Amino acid sequence: MTNEQAIRFQIIPAQMGAHIFEVSCIITDPDPAGQRFAMPAWIPGSYMLREFAKNVVQVWASAGGEPLPVDKLDKSTWRCAPCDGPLTLRYQVYAWDLSVRGAHLDTTHGYFNGTSVFIKIEGKESRPHLIDIQPPAGEAYRGWRVATALPRESAPPYGFGTYRAADYDELIDHPVEMGVFSLATFYACGYPHDVVLSGRHRADMDRLCQDLSQICEFHIRFFGEPPPMERYVFLVMVVGNGYGGLEHRASCSLLCSRDELPRVGQADVSDKYRTFLGLCSHEYFHTWNVKRIKPAAFTAPDLAVESYTRQLWAFEGITSYYQNIALLRCGLITPESFLELLGQTATRVWRAAGRFKQSLAESSFDAWTKFYKQDDNAPNAIISYYTKGALVALMLDLLIRRDTRNARSLDDVMRVLWKRYGQSGEGVPEGGVERMAEEISGLDLRGFFERAIRGTEDLPLAELLAQFGVKMELRPAESAADTGGRAAKTKAEALAKRAVLGVRLVDNGAEAKLQFVHDGSAAQQAGLAPGDMLVAVDGLRATRANLEQLLTAYAPGETVSVHVFRRDELMDFSVRLQAAPADTCVFSLMEDADGAVRAQRAAWLCEA
Repeated sequence: MTNEQAIRFQIIPAQMGAHIFEVSCIITDPDPAGQRFAMPAWIPGSYMLREFAKNVVQVWASAGGEPLPVDKLDKSTWRCAPCDGPLTLRYQVYAWDLSVRGAHLDTTHGYFNGTSVFIKIEGKESRPHLIDIQPPAGEAYRGWRVATALPRESAPPYGFGTYRAADYDELIDHPVEMGVFSLATFYACGYPHDVVLSGRHRADMDRLCQDLSQICEFHIRFFGEPPPMERYVFLVMVVGNGYGGLEHRASCSLLCSRDELPRVGQADVSDKYRTFLGLCSHEYFHTWNVKRIKPAAFTAPDLAVESYTRQLWAFEGITSYYQNIALLRCGLITPESFLELLGQTATRVWRAAGRFKQSLAESSFDAWTKFYKQDDNAPNAIISYYTKGALVALMLDLLIRRDTRNARSLDDVMRVLWKRYGQSGEGVPEGGVERMAEEISGLDLRGFFERAIRGTEDLPLAELLAQFGVKMELRPAESAADTGGRAAKTKAEALAKRAVLGVRLVDNGAEAKLQFVHDGSAAQQAGLAPGDMLVAVDGLRATRANLEQLLTAYAPGETVSVHVFRRDELMDFSVRLQAAPADTCVFSLMEDADGAVRAQRAAWLCEA
């Protein structure tokens, strides 16, 4: 199809202070019955209806220089009056969502996902799309550049101008960053990868490129060269406090805290930098697992309504497992560091009472209404298909390795999934990952999957890990800040005497406001509720900063008087304190493992 028949967009950061993008679209041959167009309601990779049409401020249409009436048909669909072409649509989009899922515009930068700013022209989605990205007006923005994985049509490298997409699906799968940003390029298996950092930072770009090149080369070689894209872009928004990522076919959008980035002269991989590298590894692995190996429900999704699958545990959980073991296998972290991360994942699972109420299959299916719309009862009602999914992926890998004597592993399953589904474009049917695991391993895994995916009981993780020379320990948390993964600094007998309410406080502010009240906890049994403002314990003022210290004066089983404000009413509760539960997980290497077990462990942790 020629460029004359292409759908042509222009996007301008028009009102910086008002955070408004102005977008226009030209259709040469509009529908004679009246052209319909719509905004997506959700963005692939983030399974919640976000209703992007709510950010459309005004819409205009014209043909032959004359205005045309536009009717809104539903929450995200419009229709123009019939006309002879070409038809021009103009609209404004409010962009004030500083996340990896939306659009954001101010005097420092502009960012957008296509789902937030580009309408879909119904009946013409498969046509080529040309996108003219214009700079903001004014001398202050003369130094702005553009970063995106969109193929260039006539735009210069990193410049404003025209880009192209083969169709609407490709158009909305390439986020765009514009502004003054740091840019560096590295090569992985001979293919260029850009790192773009927007926001204030003092990152060591050379170190970042060096480490990311190791991660990217590992993933490329894991699935097999060449990679499925000619070029890749890491778009990173650097903020004071933030975390998030979203995968795309040739790029990813990341949100990170500036203290997670490496500084010049920093030789080690700090805990925070490890978190950032894990995020990069996760989103890059998605280039294969999700963007190309995808559930059948996601092969041609209707972005106006939900697309359901019970397989997110495999697409997000398996990715979460490989994000960290990749850091180990490419030499960026040690086995002890990997086990620490694994312990933190297991801790999040063991602290969620919802694991006894919601299976992984249900968690996947209900992502739209539960996981992405968590309320103050979420820890008691749901389980994350990321965290428990990662543990199931771990167990599946170890089971296959053990029962095939290392002849097969989850690595083999992923590679065949890539060849059969990722390279063909065919969606993975429901249950397809399970059947593939059985086919490749030659094992009967039905009982395991029934328990792990559709059941709600705890899995025998400790017994399985022991066969690979790894010890699993569950202990009480040392404090609310204890995320697990490391041996306790406090002696076991002291931890056993730690008294707790069984609540989580809201992270910000000085007040001790209850965010969650855990099932079966002392607080729940006494009648405390999420949203309560805890103001005193036995007559002493309580704050977010001192609550834990106040409780150190008491032992499990003692009763304390707790005053809270619920809305504007002061209430007094009698709370019988409990011992801190053993829900904090630590994994460690068994030093006394015999030679066969050590060999099994080495094959698992070090295999490329």
